[in-house]
Amino acid sequence: MAKKLTQLGHAVAQPGSPKTARLESVPNPHPDADYVVRFTAPEFTTLCPITGQPDFAHFVIDYVPGQTILESKSLKLYLNSFRNASGFHEATTITIAKRIIQTIKPRYLRIAGYWYPRGGIPIDIFWQAGKLPSGVWLPDPGVAPYRGRG
Repeated sequence: MAKKLTQLGHAVAQPGSPKTARLESVPNPHPDADYVVRFTAPEFTTLCPITGQPDFAHFVIDYVPGQTILESKSLKLYLNSFRNASGFHEATTITIAKRIIQTIKPRYLRIAGYWYPRGGIPIDIFWQAGKLPSGVWLPDPGVAPYRGRG
């Protein structure tokens, strides 16, 4: 039985913060199959917790669903809710990953956060949880090491 979606198909205001953002799920249409779902967010922004200046990242989120999958509009709104929040790169990346796990309990999740330079140094954060099921193809994240990331 599907939960009632509160955002898809409705006009929804941008959430004020990641804590108030609602991340929603829908039933996995193929719970009998192991497959990878990829979301790419190349224009992620948040604020530096020290200077208040914007930080930018390119996220690649891969997961093997369990019984549910992420509803993409709610993910977009959740990621956009970081625009007025502040956090270090490491904390922000892992917070996103843990919220996804809490929401859908995937069999496997990998998140790659490719952060643009701060103080001249790009910071990339990688984290995974669960075990990739045997025989599942997990493509390379597809983001080159920093060279003016475009």
